[in-house]
Amino acid sequence: SLLSTATETRAQAGAERRGPPGTRHPGLPGVPGHQKPQPWLQCSPRFPTECNTLSHVECMTVTLKTIKSISKKILLDFFLTLFSIVADWLLWFVFCCCVFSSWDETHFGKMGSYYINRTFFFDVHPPLGKMLIGLAGYLSGYDGTFPFQKPGDRYEQHNYVGMRGFCAFLGSCLVPFAYLTVLELSKSLPAALLTAFILIFDTGCITLSQYILLDPILMFFLMGAVLSMVKCNSCADRPFSASWWFWLSLTGVSLAGAMGVKFVGLFVVLLVGLNTIYDLWDLLGNLSLSLVMFGKHLLARVLCLIVLPLALYTAMFAVHFAVLNRSGPGDGFFSSAFQSQLIGNNLHNVSVPEHLAYGSVVTMKNLRMAGGYLHSHWHLYPEGVGARQQQVTAYLHKDLNNLWIIKKHDSDTDLSDPSSPVEFVRHGDIIRLEHKETSRNLHSHQHEAPLTRKHFQVTGYGINGTGDSNDFWRIEVVGRRTGQLIKVLRSQVRLTHVATGCILGSSGKTLPKWGWEQVEVTCTPYLKETPNSLWNFEDHINPKLPNISLDVLKPSFAEILLESHMVMIRGNSGLKPKDNEVTSKPWHWPINYQGLRFSGVNETDYRVYLLGNPVIWWLNLVTIGLYLLITVATAVALKRGVQLTSELKELSRVVLRAGGQITLGWLLHYLPFFMMGRVLYFHHYFPAMLFSSMLTGITWDALLKFCAGFLSCSTTARRVYGGGFLALVLLILYSFYLFHPLSYGMIGPMASNPSSPMAGLRWMDSWEF
Repeated sequence: SLLSTATETRAQAGAERRGPPGTRHPGLPGVPGHQKPQPWLQCSPRFPTECNTLSHVECMTVTLKTIKSISKKILLDFFLTLFSIVADWLLWFVFCCCVFSSWDETHFGKMGSYYINRTFFFDVHPPLGKMLIGLAGYLSGYDGTFPFQKPGDRYEQHNYVGMRGFCAFLGSCLVPFAYLTVLELSKSLPAALLTAFILIFDTGCITLSQYILLDPILMFFLMGAVLSMVKCNSCADRPFSASWWFWLSLTGVSLAGAMGVKFVGLFVVLLVGLNTIYDLWDLLGNLSLSLVMFGKHLLARVLCLIVLPLALYTAMFAVHFAVLNRSGPGDGFFSSAFQSQLIGNNLHNVSVPEHLAYGSVVTMKNLRMAGGYLHSHWHLYPEGVGARQQQVTAYLHKDLNNLWIIKKHDSDTDLSDPSSPVEFVRHGDIIRLEHKETSRNLHSHQHEAPLTRKHFQVTGYGINGTGDSNDFWRIEVVGRRTGQLIKVLRSQVRLTHVATGCILGSSGKTLPKWGWEQVEVTCTPYLKETPNSLWNFEDHINPKLPNISLDVLKPSFAEILLESHMVMIRGNSGLKPKDNEVTSKPWHWPINYQGLRFSGVNETDYRVYLLGNPVIWWLNLVTIGLYLLITVATAVALKRGVQLTSELKELSRVVLRAGGQITLGWLLHYLPFFMMGRVLYFHHYFPAMLFSSMLTGITWDALLKFCAGFLSCSTTARRVYGGGFLALVLLILYSFYLFHPLSYGMIGPMASNPSSPMAGLRWMDSWEF
């Protein structure tokens, strides 16, 4: 590649010297006055002979340019390699001392074990990150037997290094990715160097990348997408070339990876989407470009940035469901039809009648996430809690008290008589549900529910199936017409109380000890259709009906994919802080207001604390404000027609275009968290922190060059620029020296103790290390 660079440089110089075709030059061979260069100035025979057409001075100039270009590439490669090695070493160092599980390793390490054991589980994030963790563990010899019960458990003989090493490797890739991105945007080596220094010596990035977590995997794909987007933009003058297709396709692959790790990967999808819209709008305004060629540009982006990512994203779920084929702790979050496909589940390879009929004994499962079975038992509601009648609840486990008999509302005929004809239950029928174990009917009235005061109480009422009109329910199937049959597993039904018009549902609230800490069942007068008010029939017993295998009723892949996303979305929105759990607010994050305890509580514990390097984070925060001021001043100067040198014009372009792209990335990865209702943690800010760090490198490089540009003496200008850059680097290095124990672990007195070596570093009372 270096030889190729030299060739291109020399050829360009020769072309400039020769001018347009057909032009005669007095210095060329065959023209009077031409002197042949001395042998020591002639080109090496390894290169094209363009220099043979140049004068002595011009050949020397071309040679110096070639050497300078080669030297610059060597320098760039040297720094890239150096930063990668340093980042890897700083992350690998922790493996020698941290031999116990930390914070969310208890979740994602356990999920890696589930993949190795092929055990189905549920998580609120898409599967790619956990699959890669499991694959790394499998390839490195981990057998999937460590329990991952709580932070602080020692790994002992279990081989955890492969999973941590994988995450650390991806975390170390953030440094060269950011370095190359800033170098491509700003064309400034110092700006790229400053960005690399920031990410290498940030204690927060080191801490987050050295454990079995999803964050380094997410940030790897995120930065890969940004770098690929920027590289593709740089190939805009060579559309449809091999490099253009490569970077465009790699952008799509990286987008699929980011989405496949966490849903917040959609933020980088939005960033790339806005960049693509801008590019297409710019191409549409290019009148020299035909509409056919514009259509090709549009089609290429649709294929690489929409079709390719969606295909890869869908394939991730196909692999996920194919690998996790055994029953596990995630079964209860999914529908009965899905559970019937899992080996070891009580519905697997079971045969039941397909359509419901009167006299059938059934169980009903609520469709809310982790919804229970409609359940009753002999215990009554206590005094002062509605009517003192038999309790009806939702129970999360299989039990004989979950069985109900479907009967006609206006007939007491013994439907178990083999001679009686079979009569199927249809959409719109009015039925009565009799509890099999206690012979009491499902009943509701206008007494308040135990916990949800605006809902009506649901009870078991009557003797041997004899009750009153408050036992009547209309059964309705979602999306069906009157008279259609009701399928086991597949039909989603709603039970409407005939007397009051309320709908049977599960509130999701846990009853007190008098209700055996089961889930409250109510009858809601609000007719909004939610999973809480929908049920499906799971077990179905009727000797008069033929049985069919549940394989016939298994959902298609598209239905499973849709269901899994609905469950993940509901799971995300339902995440609430646990007791005594430290959470944070989005405004805390840029100011480094509060960290996160990764492991250890007491003085004798090995303690790791997630906190950004304060100097770096506050420098990033100041830079955001500084960038806005520089942008406004630059925009006003350009608008007013202020005469700028070519160097300052190029700097202005970098500030407005490159800095603008990075700032947009920061906003897209930060502002949405203000609108989220789920529980939030400090580590959610780190994708945005990557963008603010790149902005810091670009902004301070431009600011120092602006300052140096106004100095008449070139020596003084170089000293100002170099001194400012060196001061920033030394400040970052010294702050890392002070705060590196946060990442690599501390033992001894807490920082609140004056005798602690970290006491003087507790600059904010909210820091709890």
